[in-house]
Amino acid sequence: MNKNMIIIISISFALLLFLIISLIVFKKKKLKRYKNMLDQLDLSKNLVSSIPITLELSKVEPIIKNEDLESRYKLWEDRNDVLKNERIPKIDDMLIEIDTFIEKKDFENCDYRIAKTELEIYKVRESSEQLLSEIKEITLSDEKYRSIVTKLKTKYRKLNTEYQEHTNLYDDVQDAIGLQLENIEKNFLGFESAMENNEYTEVVHIVKALDAMIEHMEIVVKETPDLILMAKELIPKRIKEVKDVVLEMEEDGYPLEYLNIDYNVEESTNNINKIVDKIKVLNLEDCMFELKTILDYFDSLFIDFEKERLSRKVYEEAEKDFSSKLRKTEKIVNEVFNQLDNIKNNYDMKEEDYNSIQETKKVLIVIQDDYKKLLAKLDAHSTPYSVLHKEIEELTVRLKNMSDSLDNTLNSLGHMYDDEQRAREQLVEIEEFLQNSKKRIHSYKLPIISEEYFVQLSEANEAIKEVVKELEKKPIVIETLNIRVDTARDLVLKLYSTTDQMIKTAQMAEGAIVYGNRFRSSYSEINNGLKESEKLFFKGNYKKSFDLAVKSISIVDKGFYQRLVETYKN
Repeated sequence: MNKNMIIIISISFALLLFLIISLIVFKKKKLKRYKNMLDQLDLSKNLVSSIPITLELSKVEPIIKNEDLESRYKLWEDRNDVLKNERIPKIDDMLIEIDTFIEKKDFENCDYRIAKTELEIYKVRESSEQLLSEIKEITLSDEKYRSIVTKLKTKYRKLNTEYQEHTNLYDDVQDAIGLQLENIEKNFLGFESAMENNEYTEVVHIVKALDAMIEHMEIVVKETPDLILMAKELIPKRIKEVKDVVLEMEEDGYPLEYLNIDYNVEESTNNINKIVDKIKVLNLEDCMFELKTILDYFDSLFIDFEKERLSRKVYEEAEKDFSSKLRKTEKIVNEVFNQLDNIKNNYDMKEEDYNSIQETKKVLIVIQDDYKKLLAKLDAHSTPYSVLHKEIEELTVRLKNMSDSLDNTLNSLGHMYDDEQRAREQLVEIEEFLQNSKKRIHSYKLPIISEEYFVQLSEANEAIKEVVKELEKKPIVIETLNIRVDTARDLVLKLYSTTDQMIKTAQMAEGAIVYGNRFRSSYSEINNGLKESEKLFFKGNYKKSFDLAVKSISIVDKGFYQRLVETYKN
């Protein structure tokens, strides 16, 4: 056997030994756990069996004075016997059975028996505690209920004192309250009698009745004065105030039918009478809520009245403003509508502008009709001002929207008229400018006028004719007219600039020749140059004439050109 084999066998043996030891330890722990569970069950059983039912029963026997209590006592004894002689011994048997299974290490059956025993102990404990509670209900009744009744008497004396000090506040309810207080006092006497005879079942009912009656009377004593005050003074007074305001406002022309005040007053009065009848029999359920609801309703009417007054003021101001704006708008629309065909004939009016004016007329008619209906409602006193106020505001918005649309259209039409007038004014200015150009060219007596001048003059005249043609057309196409005016103005300005430049150049050329004459006899070069310059001048080539004259004179006078330019600068 080699060394490796010996090692494997040793390890296997160690593992086997470890498993055996672990199994033994596990079983011992499991056995101990079940022993502990059994001890716990036994302790629970002992606690149940120690519930002092027999001791509490012994307290009942001396106070038995009636058949009812005697009958109950016998039933309790029977139930206690069953618990002591049957159910607890049964648990003992179950515990012995569990112990047997533990000794046999039959743990699967142990789990089932333990669960069943726990359930049985629970049931016996519940039954024992219930029985003890029922017995104590009697044995502790004297102390318990006398303590309760003592507190109830204190509460009763307090509410009775409160009532007696303010009996004048309870009006027709005094008899009902007095009768109920007598019933409470009779129940106190009944309690003493029942306690003396150990009639504890009856005592329970009496105490409950006393508690409910005193609690109810506390509410009655506390709330009844307020209820009577609201039902017989506050609300009737508020109803009178409402009626007075309604009469006054209706005389001032306020339509208040929509508030249904007469109907609501009648319904409220009937409800108040019903509530008063309930108060008289001390049935205060929902009385305070219903009376407050009625009072809140009549209080809210004053808010409605103030709303109507404010709405009337706002309406009258808004209606006055609307009426004024409507008349102005009607005048404008009618004037435009009456001139619409004429405008369409005179100008190349856009179809959308024409349709817009047509639509504006239709909208205006609808607004006028709605306004008449609103005035009819006002005259008929059938609609409150709060509604009329909203309607006149709506009409105002509609009128403004229509006016804004109309203004946009009128602006478009106004621009066409303005453009026409501006074109006519500019035509006069352009013609004057053209005439000034002609006068100026003729006033200087130039030997020759350049071909460029005549070409530009012809173009300017033609452009002016085009403007005149556009103005004579029906309808006038404003866009085309503006183009024609701009073209004519540009050409006339160009002609004027050409005229000015030609005259100024001719003047400087002439001035240069005159100035250079002083140097002719002394400088042949200057003389020859000026002769050539004169030829160019009379041929109408003023620019070259000027340049040659300046060049010739510069031989002797370098600064001549600058001085000459400064002279003719302006």
